[in-house]
Amino acid sequence: MISTGLARQLRDAGLRWKPASGDRFQIDRHEFDADVFTISELTIEAHEYPTGTALGFNGTTEWALDSVEVDDALWLPREDQLRDLLRTAFRRLDRTGEGYRVTIELDGSEHTVENVSAPEAYGLALLVILERVAL
Repeated sequence: MISTGLARQLRDAGLRWKPASGDRFQIDRHEFDADVFTISELTIEAHEYPTGTALGFNGTTEWALDSVEVDDALWLPREDQLRDLLRTAFRRLDRTGEGYRVTIELDGSEHTVENVSAPEAYGLALLVILERVAL
């Protein structure tokens, strides 16, 4: 799982989320920093409204929370989702002595990022792409 900090950087760089079953997220408030939720039709379900998407907490009597707007949630993409988001820019994932290296291609040249975890390395590579697109 990627870090909360990287998830925020990805969101701030323009990564948008359409909630789906199996997605993990945090409520983006300090008092919820340690809590990670998973969307499941049984407990947390995405509800589409004309005003936006709300994440409904179904049958969670321990929570005084019925729903939260998707804008108040912070998506924690899985490794496979990050790979999919890299699309055709992804070249390879290599194991290093310290962790993992992801190589992507942008504008005809290769760029690499390294991290101790593969999901974090994928996320950092996606951040490189998002920041390049924003320029």
